[in-house]
Amino acid sequence: MTIVTQPLRDEHQELLPHIEHIRTVADHVGDIPAESLRRGVDEVYDFLAHHLLVHAEAEERALYPVIAEMLGAPDATATMRRDHVEIGQLIGELAGLRAQIGEGALPVSLAKGLRRVLYGLYALVKVHFAKEEEVYLPLLDAQMSAEEARQLFEKMEAAAQEARTRH
Repeated sequence: MTIVTQPLRDEHQELLPHIEHIRTVADHVGDIPAESLRRGVDEVYDFLAHHLLVHAEAEERALYPVIAEMLGAPDATATMRRDHVEIGQLIGELAGLRAQIGEGALPVSLAKGLRRVLYGLYALVKVHFAKEEEVYLPLLDAQMSAEEARQLFEKMEAAAQEARTRH
């Protein structure tokens, strides 16, 4: 079987180190100086707010409608869209917590909040990608021609470009 979704699989592979970085930063909350933690949280926030949300928006505008049509069910991707909503809410929480990181030792409540949000984001994004890789991409590989896949990826790129201008 031809793997017409290889470009999307490759993009996921490029994003995985950033996703792992979310867990690494969470692991270091309370163990490293505030300045180092702030840098790590800033890196995670930048990735999530400016890259991952763009990727999610492109999926919603170009990929998910194709999957819903293939499955003959308009709500076939509703759970994936819900993941995106929750990811967005957690990114908003991270922004608020990030603003509270000061110079000295972290207050216990801030450390707990950062760990909760970072670990939540890590788990949710990791599972979300796994669902796409294990459920949706094999479906596309089985039912799409190389030309249809090329057109889909062009639509996704156009949607991502548009999303970048808004973020």
